Order: sequence, then C-alpha cells, then structure tokens
Amino acid sequence: MPTEEELFASVDALLEEEPQLPPPAERARLREAAGITQARLAAVLRTSTQTVKNWENGRSEPKEPRLSAYQRLLAGWVAKYPAHGASAATPVPAPSAAPQPDVPQTFTGPAAPETDEPELDAKAPAVQERPARPAGRPATSRRLAAARAVKPAADPRFPHGPLAVVDGDGSAYGVDGLVLDCPAATVVELVEWTLRESGLGAARLHRHGKDSDPLVVLTAAAAVKFGLPERLEDRRGLRLAEDHKVVKQVLKARWQLTQRGFGPWARVYRKAQGRERQCVQLAILPWDALDSRSWPGVAEMEPADIARVLGVYAQRVITPRGGTAVNGLELMTALRPPTRPERNGESGGWVSGHNPGSLGTEPMDPAPPEGQPEHPAIFHSGWQGGFLHEEAYQWVRDIDHLEGWEMTQLYAVGLDLNTAFLAASARLVVGLSAPDHFRAPAFNAKIPGSWLVDLSHIELDPRLPSPFTPDGKRPTGPAWYQTHTVAYAEELGFKVAPIEAYLRRETGAYLDPWHDRLKTAFVDTLADLGVTKDLSDGEFLAAMERHRDVDPAMAAVLAAIKATVKGGIGKLFENPQGKNYKPGDPWPAMQRPTWRPDIRAAVISKARVNMHRKLNNMVKLTGLYPLAVLSDCVVYPSPGASPLDFLPYAASGKPQPGGFRLGPTPGLAKLEGVQPMAWAVDLMEQGLNPARHIKGGDAVLDEGE
Repeated sequence: MPTEEELFASVDALLEEEPQLPPPAERARLREAAGITQARLAAVLRTSTQTVKNWENGRSEPKEPRLSAYQRLLAGWVAKYPAHGASAATPVPAPSAAPQPDVPQTFTGPAAPETDEPELDAKAPAVQERPARPAGRPATSRRLAAARAVKPAADPRFPHGPLAVVDGDGSAYGVDGLVLDCPAATVVELVEWTLRESGLGAARLHRHGKDSDPLVVLTAAAAVKFGLPERLEDRRGLRLAEDHKVVKQVLKARWQLTQRGFGPWARVYRKAQGRERQCVQLAILPWDALDSRSWPGVAEMEPADIARVLGVYAQRVITPRGGTAVNGLELMTALRPPTRPERNGESGGWVSGHNPGSLGTEPMDPAPPEGQPEHPAIFHSGWQGGFLHEEAYQWVRDIDHLEGWEMTQLYAVGLDLNTAFLAASARLVVGLSAPDHFRAPAFNAKIPGSWLVDLSHIELDPRLPSPFTPDGKRPTGPAWYQTHTVAYAEELGFKVAPIEAYLRRETGAYLDPWHDRLKTAFVDTLADLGVTKDLSDGEFLAAMERHRDVDPAMAAVLAAIKATVKGGIGKLFENPQGKNYKPGDPWPAMQRPTWRPDIRAAVISKARVNMHRKLNNMVKLTGLYPLAVLSDCVVYPSPGASPLDFLPYAASGKPQPGGFRLGPTPGLAKLEGVQPMAWAVDLMEQGLNPARHIKGGDAVLDEGE
C-alpha cells in the first residue's frame, strides 16, 4: 500500500500539470476583445512585441515574474469578455503573490511600432525570462544603473542592441536584460541566426562610416556546445588549425574568415550584398577574448552581466571588435571614415572619394626619423640620421638634490592624471599628408612634424626633469623632437634654430571626435560610480576610494575605457612581432593607414609637456619639487597623507589654476597612493622609481593611462 506522503506527492505532481494559462488562441481572443494591440501589451509587461506573438501562437510560454502578471490580466479579461459556450476557454487560476526573483527582471525597452512586415518564421528568437542566478553567485548588476547606462537601440534595424552573450543552454543575453532564444547548434547556424533573426547590430558612428557588425560572445559552455575546444592550443598564433572541423564547416558553408583566422576574436563574413553587410564578430571567452588587464573580472561574471558591461561599452565607445587597443584604433576610423561618396564629374554617378580630415585608405611611409630601423623604407635607405624619441616620463630626482626639509616630511603622496594621453589629444593638430623635408627652416609651432634641434644649451633646475627627454636628463646634443617639445622650449624663453625638419603641409585635428567620445564615456562612467563633477575635493577623494566597489560591472567598463585610450595610442606605432621577423621586411601593422608613429609622438610629446608645465607651476605656487615622475604619475613629499595637504588653494578655497587639480575629467588628478617618506627615500637611493610602486604591494603603474 502507498504511504500518505507518496499519495500527496502524486497529487501535487498532478496539480502542477494543470494548465496555468488558457490556450494560445484564447489569449489572442481576449486581447483583441479588450482592444489592446500586441505592442501595447508588450509595453505593459515590459517585453518585446515578438515575445507576445510567440505566446499567442504557442511558440513559447511566459515565465515568472511575467507569468503571474499575465495570469492576472487574462483572468480580468475572462471576467469581462467571456467566450461563447460554457467550455470555450480554460479557466485562469487566480494568481498568488508573485515571487520576487533574485535578479533584476528583464526589460526589452519600448515596444517597436507595429508594421506591415511579415512575422518571423518558426525559428524567430523568443524573449524569455532570465533564469534565477545559482545560489552563492552574487549579483553584480543593478536595475536602475543598467536602465540609465544602456538605452534601448534607437535604430529599428537593430531592435535588440549591438551584441549578445550566448550560454550553453541556448540563451542569448543582450543589453538591458533582454534574453533571446538561440536555436543554433553549430557556428554556421549561429552566424546565420545572428544575421537573419537576432536583430543585433549598431548604427554607424559617422554618416560616411559603416554600421557595426553584430557581436556574439560565447561562454565556455557555449564554445563546447558549438564544437570549439575549451582551450586554444596555438597560443602563439591564437587561432584554430585550418583542418579543425569548425573551420571546415564555416568554409564549406561558403563563409570566410579574416587573415587572423578563427581565434579569440573571429570574424565570419561573406561579400556584402549591395549595402547589406554579412559579417558577424565572435568573441570566445575561454580563449581569453576579454583580457583581465583591460576587462577586470568580466570573463567570470554571469552572462547577463557580461552583456551589460559590453553593452555599456558598445553604447559609449564602440562595439568591440577585438582587444581594447584594437577598439581604440577602430574608433578613430569609425569617427573619421577614410572615404565618402562624391559625384563623378564625367558620368554623374556616385564614386568613392577621400573624406577630408581622415587618414585616407593607403598606408604612408614615415619620415626617416619618425620610424624605426626595421622599417623597409628606412632600412634600405641606409638612414643614419637618428630617430625621434618622444616617450612618457621615467624620471627620479637625484638623491643629492633632495633637501633636508623634504626628508623630514612624513609622507610621499602620488598623484595620477586621469587619461593623460586622452587629454593631450584634445585639439591636437597632426599631419594628414606625407612629410616634406626642409633644411634650416624657421620654427613654426603651428606646423606638426619632426625637427632636428640642439637643445643641450638649455639649463634648467635639476630638481625638475628636463622637458625634452623621457628620462628627464639634459640633452647632450642635436636630436629630433616633435613640434610640441620644441614649442615648449620657446615658451620657456629659449631660442631654437632647427637644423632640418620633416613637416606636413596638410593638417587637422584628426583625434578630436575620438577624444570627445572617449572623454564623455569616461566622465559618464565615473558618474555612474558616484564620482561626479559637483563634488568638493574632499568628497572626490572619498568617492574615488570606494568607486570600484560601488558597481563591479561599471568599474570594469571604466577600466576598459582607460585601456582603450592607452592601447589606441600605442597601436599608432605597432612594432614588428614574431621571432622569424627580419629587419627590412614589411609587417602587417605598418601596412594600414592608421600606422602613424608621428601622431603617437605628437600625443606623447604634448602629454609630457603638459606634465612639465604643471610641475613648473607647482614650484611657483608652492615651492614644491617632485620626487619622481612615471608617465602620468608624480610623487611629492607631503606633511600629511592627503593631496589636500600640499596642493595649492586660494584663500577662497578654490584650487589655484596652473598646478595639479583634483577632479574626474581627463587631465585632472586623483590620488595614486601614499607611502612613508622614508620608503620613498630608500627607493631613490637604490635608483628605483617611487612612482612605480606608490600604490603598494610592488604594484607597477599602468603607464600611459
């Protein structure tokens, strides 16, 4: 005989099998009887119109918390609009109090307006409820911050945003909590689903540019599901072997891969059909697509939170196409496209023409002093005239120039300039055309280029670094300098007499839109972390101390933005790589139009000059000299453990202009770290740089932030 407990369990199982909702056709009848459109219902339930369609044609079922809300709505409509016939519809049980999920409920944004376009076929992606987070996995997203950070896609061509993170269970997590059903079982099916049904992508950033291709991020479980190895064995080439079954499937289906092959950031494409691009960007998380140095902690997040981080980055910066350095370079091109349509004078038709202010479509050989000895044009020319050496500061004051009163200070306090290279790129005029050679030209600070000048006669205070060399030492003879460095010598009151120069006739502020977009992204993301422009200096320091703990997802976005700045500038002068490279041979990076070492030199020169100008002004305002400088970090002796103890302020309490100022915008400073003064002196005696270790724990400063 069964026990009472077994019978009760059987009865409970039978009750659970009872339909919770009326049949799909009845759901549609009730909605139409109430005079409500599918779009209106989708907006009320905070889902998509396609999801409502799927509920009413039986393709999918609602899940909590929408299930209880939908039950309640249908029960109300049943009472108002009963069906003809006693048993036409299954009664809707009265819903109990809706359970509270432990994750934010999904919201797909305002429903798209109804159109005459046909509905998607049976494989249409259905929006489903986000599954509950496993116990012990803390949530890292916040509903209000997410709603503020990522706005629904405005372009009707891309209703579901720029990207999705696909998990092993067939769920594709998009921006703003959206979850799509992804029925694909192979990489080829995934690519075709993405292009035909997902609604993913992003509009171009410039009217002459290209739309961003949809990005699909694969978790470790998804990678295994699609037949990809858990670990990429080719760690040097970072790609699957050409005979791997997935690569064969892709090529057999007449899709193509770029020269990078199938690696952590694989691009699968076909030739565009008219104006319709056929390209999908894949990012494979288990293959370290999201480097922890640029995307701290993101690869370990839940798929929905990964989608949130990447979605905010895509909305504020660009849809990722690779590492942050690649994205920084891609953003330059996206904001300054190389071509634009123009009328052909003879035929009257449209042709592709040069877009003024851009770098064009062809690579450009550098001036001999602007490149490196390995470059083919320089290597084969036999150039022996020296090279431009504009790099960030790595300077430590000579211990013999440390004064007694400085050694009695209690602390060494490090200040770090926010995105110093980004600040230097603002209104920066760079060369756009090929360089021309001049002998004994008159110096002109408005012309970007490289100047051979002797600045060794300029003697400055040894307690400050020289503004003309990265190591801060006085020049020993003629050397090549970028325009900003020479102009600063004139600003300091010294005459300059260039021996020769390589200058560019066509100029422009190429990086301006890049600077503006990244500055806005940086400031807005800091604001999301509680660091806003309206804070007092004391409040700013307190907010910066805790900002990383406010929201780990947004903190990761901030780190990625900073890495995009640094990496983008670095990519302008990418060196040859690989043990088999031979000097004089071309390498891939130098064959793109954005390989421009002269532009990188201009940014770094201006950043270093900006730093020296502030150091000089600090002497005038406070009498203080730095102990060390490393890129955009400077260390000062201080009587207290706060920058407020030595920064210059007017009697009114406002910061004095010209020196270092605290604040959240590029070029302003934040606290980098504090150590005992005795610690800094000990490092200086060893010839080590206190700025490199001021954070503590022997942490090396992320140079060029």
